[in-house]
Amino acid sequence: MSRLSPHPLLALRKSRDAGRPVGLVSVCSAHPLVLEAALTEARDSGSVALIEATCNQVNQDGGYTGMRPDDFSARVRALADLIGLPRDRIVLGGDHLGPNPWTRLPAATAMARAGVMVAAYVAAGFEKIHLDCSMRCADDPAQLTDALIAERAGQLCAIAEQAAARLGTTPYYVVGTEVPPPGGAIEVETSLAITTPEAVRDTIGLHQDAFSRHGVATATARIIGVVVQPGVEFGSTSVHFYDRAAAVALPPVLDEFPGLLFEAHSTDYQRPGGLADLVSDGFGILKVGPWLTFAMREALYGLDAIRQAATPNSPMLSTTMERLMLARPAYWQRHYAGSEAQLRLARHYSYSDRIRYYWDEVDAQRAVTDLLSADYAIDETMISQYCGHIYDDVRASRTSSDPRSLVLASIGKVLSAYRLAVTGTLPL
Repeated sequence: MSRLSPHPLLALRKSRDAGRPVGLVSVCSAHPLVLEAALTEARDSGSVALIEATCNQVNQDGGYTGMRPDDFSARVRALADLIGLPRDRIVLGGDHLGPNPWTRLPAATAMARAGVMVAAYVAAGFEKIHLDCSMRCADDPAQLTDALIAERAGQLCAIAEQAAARLGTTPYYVVGTEVPPPGGAIEVETSLAITTPEAVRDTIGLHQDAFSRHGVATATARIIGVVVQPGVEFGSTSVHFYDRAAAVALPPVLDEFPGLLFEAHSTDYQRPGGLADLVSDGFGILKVGPWLTFAMREALYGLDAIRQAATPNSPMLSTTMERLMLARPAYWQRHYAGSEAQLRLARHYSYSDRIRYYWDEVDAQRAVTDLLSADYAIDETMISQYCGHIYDDVRASRTSSDPRSLVLASIGKVLSAYRLAVTGTLPL
């Protein structure tokens, strides 16, 4: 595949170093509707689609989506071809690549499997590789040292470099782990500890040393980003918003490392101005995932209510999803607490959006297909009642009022907020 020049990830670094910070929206989702919305938004805005998969979503064992890295790559590229987005405007990324899916195993076994996964990601055309070995394996001490985390990342980097050399490709790396694990935090603290400048310097230095020990010192020049905690996170019903005054010590650190960017995880549900502030402060990559499937679920449940109003006694998508979540509670049980009524609300409406783990279930796919293809009237008044967040888009003819278009518009509304923030054109 031909590639834009300079590479979009390098263009981010160049722009930051020139004093013109811009960013990329990193879409972390495997759902076809979210991917379609993201690729369409990139096409229409003339921008690059950065699409990422996590180690739990996609790995050589299938992950919770049932997809291997080559399956995910094929899904994204096939959708892009249908939509008309050139493939050279797609960047695929692997997020939290490390032993996390196999932490119940001894470290040597888990790391061997992580190595297979990283090689598979590179072989499938993933160019942005976030190495994260902060997870404790079965025979590890209670607390991993930063040096051990970096050493394991160096081990995986060597495997990635070998896979890339066989293919003649060039991976770019992100290091650092001061964020919740893939899938989200179990609970969110009242206040968040913002990464210190000293921790940033240590993370970079330890990873550079580890890469060198594993014979891939040249890869240190391709470390494009470091993951830090700027004070943003979300829980079941609350959001920690970005406060640039509280994180004021972080941006100057980048001046010590030309060509390096910060990567912000868990930026979902941030205010538009906060997203723009993150970009200005050196966070060139803003990751978003649950907010996109949250917006998708909002539209689907709105359509569910519209269909019930139009054709009473129709099957309800929400009923199907409740049944699936109760039958397999592992994906939400540790994340939600409270009475039965509170748990029921959290399963469907939580910011944490643990319902996203169930959309790939056969019964869920069948119910969504039925909802999107059913014949029921969707008047503007019903959109106002049940899909109010996209009512203005319908009235202004920015989107059609058929079910599929309404769902894509709901997801697109979130993506548009990110696009405005990362390109510096946020309205005052």
